[in-house]
Amino acid sequence: QVQLVESGGGLVQPGGSLRLSCAASLSSFGRYTAGWYRQGPEKQRELVANIATGGTTYYTDSVKGRFTISRDNVKKTVDLQMNSLKPEDTAVYYCAASFTRTYWGQGTQVTVSA
Repeated sequence: QVQLVESGGGLVQPGGSLRLSCAASLSSFGRYTAGWYRQGPEKQRELVANIATGGTTYYTDSVKGRFTISRDNVKKTVDLQMNSLKPEDTAVYYCAASFTRTYWGQGTQVTVSA
C-alpha cells in the first residue's frame, strides 16, 4: 500500500520558518513528480511547489523567494523549506507524488499567527 507521510507542520509567528517533510513508500519514487499543495480555510486546494524527476522546480507566485522544495530519491523524501511565513500561508499542506496517477498524503496543518 502506497503511503505519503507528512511531518513538520505547526504554529509559527509571522516571519518565522518551518520545514515540511514527506516520506513516500513508492518503489519508483524517482520517476514521480513530487509536490506540495495547500488548502486554506474556505479556499480550494492549490499547488504550492513541485519538483520533477530531473530537478526542475515550479513555485506559485505567492511563495517565490520564500519557499524551497527539494527531494532525495534515495531516501524517497520531498521537503518544503518555508521562510518568511505570512498569515496567508496558513493552510493544511499536502504532499503529492504524480506519475501515472497521483498519490496524496494525509495533510499537515501550518498556522502562521502572532
